[in-house]
Amino acid sequence: MGMLKEFKEFAMRGNVMDLAVGVIIGAAFAKIVDSVVNDLIMPLIGAVVGDIDFSNLYVPLSADVPKGLALAEARKLGAVFAWGNFVTVLFSFLILAFIIFLLVKGMNHLMRKKAAAPEVPPAPTKEEVLLTEMRDALRVIASR
Repeated sequence: MGMLKEFKEFAMRGNVMDLAVGVIIGAAFAKIVDSVVNDLIMPLIGAVVGDIDFSNLYVPLSADVPKGLALAEARKLGAVFAWGNFVTVLFSFLILAFIIFLLVKGMNHLMRKKAAAPEVPPAPTKEEVLLTEMRDALRVIASR
């Protein structure tokens, strides 16, 4: 039972929970980036280049793989050099890396701004105001 208690304490620490939330959000965000690349960017690039579907571009490395098949079918028949799929994944990575760069840059900017802002001292309490008035009154009396 002691080990279970230790694991519970470990799992409930703030850093572990923050990491879990980050991984879940990151996985969902990766799906969005994949969709942007596969559904928006690559079709546009394919249309500009000449109506090419990059995800199905490959070079057969086996005599058993005829040309013109979809990549998934070609892989079932033999080895292929799937360079078009690699280009698509590379675009996904570059977009994701750029977005993360922008997020980190924004956070750094906010942190610098927060650090540069002068810290405003808290307003004095009623007791501090009263003590200040008493001190000032004593100074006036002592100076007479």
